[in-house]
Amino acid sequence: MATIEFMPARLTAEESEELRRAVACLEGTSFAQRLTEAVGRPVGMVSRTMSQPARRVIAHASETALRGALKLALRTLDLNAQAKPANRAHMLAAAASGAVGGALGLAALPIELPISTTILLRSIAEVARQEGEDLNAPDAAFACLEVFALGGQGGGEAALESGYFAIRAALAKSVSDSARFVASEGVSAQSAPVIARLISQIAARFGVVVSEKLAAQAAPILGAIGGAAVNAAFADHFQTLARGHFIVRRLERRHGPSPVAFEYRRLRGEWTERAQRRRAAS
Repeated sequence: MATIEFMPARLTAEESEELRRAVACLEGTSFAQRLTEAVGRPVGMVSRTMSQPARRVIAHASETALRGALKLALRTLDLNAQAKPANRAHMLAAAASGAVGGALGLAALPIELPISTTILLRSIAEVARQEGEDLNAPDAAFACLEVFALGGQGGGEAALESGYFAIRAALAKSVSDSARFVASEGVSAQSAPVIARLISQIAARFGVVVSEKLAAQAAPILGAIGGAAVNAAFADHFQTLARGHFIVRRLERRHGPSPVAFEYRRLRGEWTERAQRRRAAS
């Protein structure tokens, strides 16, 4: 008997335009590219030549920062639900913490990164709330944390294809298992092995962006002022990723994952073709 395949239902023109915006946010300029333009040298290349001791410091600082961010996410994200969005204020606060990193470099990272990551999580949560997320739900808290995995490509499991849906697929089981565990056990479950595994997965990608940030802040011409500018770019980068991520999740709640993924991939193909034409013309 022949199998009939059905094309997923199409989104409305307005929803497709929103999804096109999400594609631009999620598949656009990488953090390394942003920093290369700002600093005037290939930051990604510099970050890949870091010593092993420096990489260990970055890996440890990234995991510590994410654990602190998760603790905040599970306890306090929705306590101020009526507050007006303050993304610019968060960016300025992150920039101020970056001034310390710019002045002191790697030595300041274990202090500076948890501060800037926590500030940034508040901003990500505000974007999530604007896009209709219920921040009292554990899965929304983990969706906020998931944003930190969208900005970089690491080794091991994180070396998978860096497209948005590929990253989400790589994290999906750990995210759902962690959300279920917290829903049943409460916030004290944040030290459970399943959650530790999720944090490790996210940290592998997040650490790549942290390495790039540190490499830019280490440029001799930057110092404290330049370090603040790098952290402002760091905050803007993740705010942009969060906007795209939560637009997609909002549309998934309305239509289900399959139609949204189908349309996203179609729009991503169009976006890629336009980007290639622009590069060929330049």
